[in-house]
Amino acid sequence: MLNVKVVKMTKEDVDEVFLIEELVHPNHHWSKDSFYNEVANNLAYYYCVKDENNKVLAYLGCWHILEEAHITTLAVHPDYRKMQFAQALMIAAINGCYKTMIKYITLEVRESNIPAINLYEKFLFESIGMRKKYYQDNGENAIIMFTKNIWYDTFKNNFEKLKNGINKIKVAYDE
Repeated sequence: MLNVKVVKMTKEDVDEVFLIEELVHPNHHWSKDSFYNEVANNLAYYYCVKDENNKVLAYLGCWHILEEAHITTLAVHPDYRKMQFAQALMIAAINGCYKTMIKYITLEVRESNIPAINLYEKFLFESIGMRKKYYQDNGENAIIMFTKNIWYDTFKNNFEKLKNGINKIKVAYDE
């Protein structure tokens, strides 16, 4: 079992995050400067999964604005997919939402990205609409997904099950 930790992203992580970004999105990706700006942004909450050698394996970013969080990006290094890293990152992000009294979480996802859609549905995100030709690289549509109030028992109970359901990795969360 791989031991990993989920920590807040720092500017020291940006080079490794950017390498993953280029691997995952080779034709159209965020710039390194974008990540530096996000790490410095007071509204942004960014997290990394790191291995025992402090290597970044995955990352997630979100913004907290009033009572809503918006997940801006999530990527897992291709060599480390299907290891529950995305689930661990979602747990860290939602824990962060609880700490800042967020009520709702939203995101856009490519309509062809079935693994991501399945992950979000596991966390009780629902499709509420479509952004036509949203992605600049190929004009693909984005599905807009949203949670109901994360303070409701239905969400909280499901969230607890998902936290306890990580069994492929041993995760330490940086609180």
